[in-house]
Amino acid sequence: MDSGTRRRLHAALLLFAALFLTLLVAGPASADDGDTATVSGRLVNAGTPVAGATVRASDPDGAEVGSTTSDDSGRWRFEVPVGPHVFEVDPDTLPDGVSVQSSVTRTVTAGRTNTVVFTFGEVRTTTSVPLYERVIRLAIDGLRFGLVIAVAGVGLSMIFGVTGLTNFAHGELVTLGAVFTWILNATFGLPLAAAALLAIVAGVGVGWLNNAGLWRPLRKRRVGLIPALVVSIGLAIALRYLILMLFGDRTEALPGYSPSAQRTWGPLAITDINLIVIAISLVVLIALAVMLQKTRIGKAMRAVADNKDLASSSGINVERVITYVWCLGGGLAALGGILLAVSELGGRVQWEMGFKLLLLMFAGITLGGLGTAYGALIGCVIVGLLVQLSTLFINPDLKYVGGLLILIFILIVRPQGILGSRERVG
Repeated sequence: MDSGTRRRLHAALLLFAALFLTLLVAGPASADDGDTATVSGRLVNAGTPVAGATVRASDPDGAEVGSTTSDDSGRWRFEVPVGPHVFEVDPDTLPDGVSVQSSVTRTVTAGRTNTVVFTFGEVRTTTSVPLYERVIRLAIDGLRFGLVIAVAGVGLSMIFGVTGLTNFAHGELVTLGAVFTWILNATFGLPLAAAALLAIVAGVGVGWLNNAGLWRPLRKRRVGLIPALVVSIGLAIALRYLILMLFGDRTEALPGYSPSAQRTWGPLAITDINLIVIAISLVVLIALAVMLQKTRIGKAMRAVADNKDLASSSGINVERVITYVWCLGGGLAALGGILLAVSELGGRVQWEMGFKLLLLMFAGITLGGLGTAYGALIGCVIVGLLVQLSTLFINPDLKYVGGLLILIFILIVRPQGILGSRERVG
């Protein structure tokens, strides 16, 4: 191993150790750490901070245990005893025309930042929506969801294309992107945008570390794809429960996330957050397509995915290309996790959110054609549309089951996918 490689490996190990310690410091503590805990949040109505509003907390018996007033930026913070509480905003302290829909019940845990999110605006009564409007709105939401799946899943497809590895640990890379964002936003107080950018950088580092610390040594030992598949399953389980141990099993809200009102134009309806998510996803995916078509590294990636031996004999450094793909895949997975948290989960982070998305990623890239980035994009958008439109006929809680049905149907009818080609045997 030359000195440059040793320095890069040493830097990667330091990065991993720093990320691990960050998770450890921000991880959940037991209730023995103290009898009180800090609760915080931000009051925002249609993008405008609500200042001077009184937020109070009551125990299950109705006794007030704490209160405070929001500052000019709408932020508030105070300490309450550990345990279940009801949080509410005093309506008499709100500006004219501003209202909070309901109180929030939250179990306060010691050793971590407990965030309470209030929803502003009048509670909408259920009205009859014409079928065509429901279809249009679900199609828009399906496009948004499909683009999020594509951002998270295109790296998985590219990794398969250049290495042949079906990486079951890719879902945990998605979760890590959202978890790192929450840590930087909730624990260190960084703005949500800055926290997201740093989390993407961390995702690139985790992708590089995955390849340098595990997959490159296995490739040098010429480990077969089936043993590598088993290793990826083991890695996925280990990472998932490491996140559970350090992050906890609670759903945590991003303090920097501000719910936005839904905008309506006739039958069209979408929130500002979802518009931003669609725009970011399209920009990233178009930039990725341009990179694959116009840059040297992009052409090298396509060459290695098409024929690794021929690419190597043409002078392409295959290992360097694989490293780039792993870094790109890690960064895109982290971005996908962030977009999933702020759009699909309403600004919340869960320890197994990436695992839940993994099936839909596999369904999308299988539909589009394993190993093809463009196929992954098309397939994931189709899967997102079908998943959201399926709620017209089935319980929304069961909509992800459609991903498994799609996967089974594809493997039976067209196993090579839309843009894939049949493999020639013999």
